[in-house]
Parts: sequence; structure tokens; C-alpha cells
Amino acid sequence: MTEAGTVAIIGGGVIGAGWAARFLRNGFVVLVHDPAPDAERKLEAVLANAELAHARLTMAGPTSGGSIRFVASMAEAVEGADLIQESAPEREDLKTAIYAEIERHARPDALICSSTSGLLPSRLQSDMAHPERFLVAHPFNPVYLLPLVELCGGKATDKAAIERASALFKSVGMRPLIVRKEIDGFIADRLMEALWREALWLVNDDIATTEEIDDAVRFGCGLRWALMGTFQTYWLAGGEGGMRHMLAQFGPALKWPWSKLTDVPDLTDELIDTIAEQCDAQARGASPRELERLRDRCLAAIMQGLRTENFAAGETLHAYEEILFDRAVDDPGPGDVDISQPLRLVERQVPAEWVDYNNHMTESRYVHLSGEASDAVFHLIGIDKAYRGTGRSYYTVESHVAFKREVPALARLSITTQILGADDKRLHMFHRLDDAASGTEIATVEQLSLHVDREAGKAVPVEGAVAEKLKALAEAQSRLPSPESAGHGIRFRKTI
Repeated sequence: MTEAGTVAIIGGGVIGAGWAARFLRNGFVVLVHDPAPDAERKLEAVLANAELAHARLTMAGPTSGGSIRFVASMAEAVEGADLIQESAPEREDLKTAIYAEIERHARPDALICSSTSGLLPSRLQSDMAHPERFLVAHPFNPVYLLPLVELCGGKATDKAAIERASALFKSVGMRPLIVRKEIDGFIADRLMEALWREALWLVNDDIATTEEIDDAVRFGCGLRWALMGTFQTYWLAGGEGGMRHMLAQFGPALKWPWSKLTDVPDLTDELIDTIAEQCDAQARGASPRELERLRDRCLAAIMQGLRTENFAAGETLHAYEEILFDRAVDDPGPGDVDISQPLRLVERQVPAEWVDYNNHMTESRYVHLSGEASDAVFHLIGIDKAYRGTGRSYYTVESHVAFKREVPALARLSITTQILGADDKRLHMFHRLDDAASGTEIATVEQLSLHVDREAGKAVPVEGAVAEKLKALAEAQSRLPSPESAGHGIRFRKTI
């Protein structure tokens, strides 16, 4: 079953509502049953959040044909469903009673899955008439965004049911992880529980506050965990010697009292061989250097994503960029650049993530690069952190792009900027993007910027040392011939 069908959601709390949102956006008919009086209101709030998140996650829109409605009875929810996803509270007696009711009304071929975060499927299915179609499908909050779903069958679960469920969850953008043996808490929750127990001890012993503990994760290991789990991270720590070298060097530390969790398996030759062989296979033939480069690219992408929200490591990156930009004001400065010639202040290699499905740089990045060139000009005339701190800066109000050549990933571009005009509030610039090696023209971007006071909410005159530097720059550049395509979109007559 990989095509959209009908899903019954039993329990519309945080997890059930997240499931509903994911299936809805993938074109399923979703029927929700929850006896709580405010369940429908809470569901609507989750659906709204899911829509906002999906818009940020992908440019692809939701699958058409999806619908959702609350129903008054469990029978009405499940009678025509292909999948029944139970997300009731973590009580074994409650869940088993729900399955008995489900089986009285569900189709014989319907999959029945539980969202339980730790109850064993063999116990949950023990009283079912058809336990072979039952399994745990444990998601992670927010369900509409995080892809992991742990699939765990019980003693009576048919292997075909797990395969059907895996195919279905893949079709809605999830990453099924099949738990090979039944165990309380499955895999991910057991890992999180271990960290949680140690965190509680650190607070209890007054070693760290809750915020300090969270910072230790979100600014360090948590960033790595987003792309490489514990074993692959440690495999890289072993360098060219891999996991065997890492275990030989750091394995004895497991006997040290670094953690309250000191009950660990002995590092026997057999266990070391198993871990080393599995980690080598996990690398899929990549060398440590190749995986390090992949790790670094992924970490940079994550931190840039966090930077857009100015949160966690993104806030730190933003503050660091402010330092770098301020340094750029003085290096190079107006005295180090021939301001009588077009300004070549930016050279940039096109990152692979800037390339679209046609394998060329996407259109928005041309404007992005012209923005970097504009920033370089602003730095040149003395607009630094202190200046921006007064609430004043230049804002682009018009951009006109002329595309001349396509740009592949990893191409190196240089950007040359010419000042076409300036007055006390306006700055008219012309950016030319060239292939850095050949000098071939790639594109031109003509921009008009206004000097704005954010608090006043309007354009204001530029003043002081910045005004003097801008005047000297504009006058020096006024002797240059105007580029052939300049002025076609922006008319600018008054200059300083």
C-alpha cells in the first residue's frame, strides 16, 4: 500500500494530531476520533503549525485530495481505513481495550499500529483476534516534520505487515527503522533516556543548570548528531585507524567514573570486531577525509539554517559574522582600494546547495551575490556594527537582473561593482558577475538602495564620516563610462 488511502487516527493529542497533519499533506483521507472535548481545537492548531513548517521544509506543495474530519465514534473512524494509527495514553489496559473495539469494526486487511514509545507489542497484541497485522509505529515529535518512525513487531506480527507499514511510511516522507528485537523503549528512547538520567544527576549534584546542560548538547554534539550518530562520529575520531583505534585509545575511559551509567559491556575482542566491522560497512567505502568533508558541509548547512532564525548555534554564527564584517571595514579600506575603478570586492565559489534541478545556480542566488557585493561596498564606506546599531543602514528597494550565462556548482565567480549615482538618501549600484578564471560575463544586477532609519520607518539622509566616504567614492566613479545595460530599469539623475 503506497498510494494515498484512508487513515484512522485514534487519539488526537500531540502525537495523533502530528500523524493527522502528515497524512493530510500527503493526500490521505484522515478520520480522527478523540473523546476529549477540546481535541478538535488542539488538532487545528497542530495542522496550522504543520502547514507553516512544510512551507519552510520544501518548495513542493502538499499532495492534492487530502481531507480531514472528526468523527464521533471509533467505529466510524476505522470501518473503511487502510491504516489505523492508535495514539492513546501510555496505558496497556486502555490500549488493549481500544484494539478490541477496533477489531470489531475494521477491515480484515487494515494495518493496526500503535504510537507507543515503549510498551512491548507482544503484550499489546496478546488479546487480539488478528495479532498478525499489529505492530508498533513509534514516531517523534513533531510527527509532521521529523522523519524517524521505529517499527517493532510482536511475537505474532506477520513480517508482511511490517513490510506494508514500511512502504506506507516511506510514501509519506518518513525513515522507517525496523527494531530487530523487542525491547522496552525500543532504540531511540533508550538512548534519550540514558542522556536524560545523566542530565538529572548533573542538576542534582549542582554541576550544571538545565540551560547549561542543554547548551552542551545544542552547541556541540547535538549538531553532529543531526548528520552522524554516535558510532560514525567516534569512527571519524579514530582517524585512519577507524573504530579499532578509537576503542583502543578511549575504550578504557568507560571504566572511569565520568558517568553515573557505569554498567557497560566489556570490550571483548568479539564486541570490538562487531563494532569495527559494522562501522566500516556504515562508511560505505568512504575514507575518513571524505566523510569529514561531508560532515563539514552538512554542519555548515545546519548552522546557516539556524542563522536564519538567529537561534542556538545560528545566533553564535550571526554574532561571529558581525565581527568578520567589522574587520572587513578596515581591511581593505578606501585607502587600500582604487576607488576610481570598478570595485572588485567579492569572489565566491558557488556551493552545491545553490544548484537547482537543472544543475545550474538558481535565479535567486544572483541577487544573493549582488547583495554580498552591496554589503562589501557598505563596509567600504564605514557602515559597521556600531553604525547599524543606531538603526540606520541601506536597504535595497529595486533589483534588475540580466542573465547571460548559466552557472554550475563549484564555479568561482568574481563580482565587480560600479557606483552609478548617489545622493543623501539613495545609492545606485551596478554589479557585474564574471567567471573568475576566464572573465566571461555571467550576469549583471542593477540595484537601488535607500538609507533608512528603522525606528523612524523612513529614508533619512546619510551623515558624518559615512557620507564623506560615499561622496568621495561616488565622485571618483562618476568619471567611469556607464555600463551599456545600465539605466534600463532604474532612472537616477541626482548625484552628490
